Amino acid sequence: MKAAPLLSIDNLTGGYGEIVIVTDLSLALSQGQALCVTGRNGVGKSTLARLVTGSLMPASGQVVFLGEDLTFAPAHGRARQGMGYAPQEGVVFDTLSVAENLTLHHRDRSLERYKELFAMFPRLPDRLGQRAGTLSGGEKKILSFCRALAEDTKLVILDEPTEGVQPENIALMAEAINRAKDAGRGFLIIEQNLSLVEAVADQAALMDHGECIYTHSGTINLRAELAERLKI
Repeated sequence: MKAAPLLSIDNLTGGYGEIVIVTDLSLALSQGQALCVTGRNGVGKSTLARLVTGSLMPASGQVVFLGEDLTFAPAHGRARQGMGYAPQEGVVFDTLSVAENLTLHHRDRSLERYKELFAMFPRLPDRLGQRAGTLSGGEKKILSFCRALAEDTKLVILDEPTEGVQPENIALMAEAINRAKDAGRGFLIIEQNLSLVEAVADQAALMDHGECIYTHSGTINLRAELAERLKI
């Protein structure tokens, strides 16, 4: 018997008030896989992430996670079910230290859960006492990425995680994602950087004007196919 998807998005439609951004979009993601959603700026990718995480409520359609219909569940309810989220904007608390950003949501305030990630991104532990607002844009993204990866979640949703990040650190992000996939976690990644997409994607979806216009499974010819359709 085929296992049920970790995440199923069916005919999802929504946006901001009367302005519809995402239209009848359907995607599915299995445990231990990464689904990368790409496309040009302004085509609805981040809106899709907000609809899936509960930051926005849909006009219609369905979001099913771990077999449970969470279409109209609040964001905190989805988080409790094991859905993690690193947004594109507002990724850190600027007035708090790096250490506080990493431990604020944990009762034990322990940094031990970040041991492997600190080894991969050593500039982060070097700046634990520094205010997060003084980090560069790329460093803030790495901080947000590490916080999301260290969570005990079944699904991690990353919105433009590589924005402003140096290529060598993007490669390390890909390594961390693939390790987590091997441990059975799923990823929904909103991303324009085709290097990351090529390195981690089991499936890729191309969005345009709020719709999914192309999907690709597997890594063979993935970058070439997406680049051709994006005209990069």
